[in-house]
Amino acid sequence: MNETLLFVVIPLVLAIIIIILIYNGIIGKHNAVDRAWASVLTQERQKNQIIPHVEKMVEDYKLHEASVLKEVTALRSAIADLDNGVDAGKLAKAEQSTQALMNGLKVAVEAYPDLKASDTYLKVMAEISEQQEQVGAAIRIFNHNVEEFNNAIQMFPGSLVNGLLCRKSRIQSFTDSQAQAGFEYKPNL
Repeated sequence: MNETLLFVVIPLVLAIIIIILIYNGIIGKHNAVDRAWASVLTQERQKNQIIPHVEKMVEDYKLHEASVLKEVTALRSAIADLDNGVDAGKLAKAEQSTQALMNGLKVAVEAYPDLKASDTYLKVMAEISEQQEQVGAAIRIFNHNVEEFNNAIQMFPGSLVNGLLCRKSRIQSFTDSQAQAGFEYKPNL
């Protein structure tokens, strides 16, 4: 009788342990996505600290061109809008605003050649470039964590545990539609 009881109890205990490990793994991966998203937000906010320098530069060089000022405002708004949870679409909007601002500054440099030699301009452009690299790194980490989380909830047995206990939804990774437009090749995923 004791052997029969062991043959029932041991597999049951092992099943419970496996379910707990899978459940904790899903929660841990979800938290990693959340942390990675916070890193993306931090890097975007770092860019926000550059905006006063851009505004000063625009003012110093009398670059009151509506497009440059509009792009500065759009970037600030897009970065502020990122606070409302994990949303790759809002991040894409912030990245597009950054690109639009960079394009506007390049046009301004063409219109004001002495600006190109300005120490302020060189510092601001270097800082923006550095921040863009940091944002890119944070996005790569975010996408990696999203992939691991999505795999954990979509692959068996994680999908079973998620469906019964966690009920976490798939998270959309960040994609850059402008970058995608530059490629002729599109994978048939």
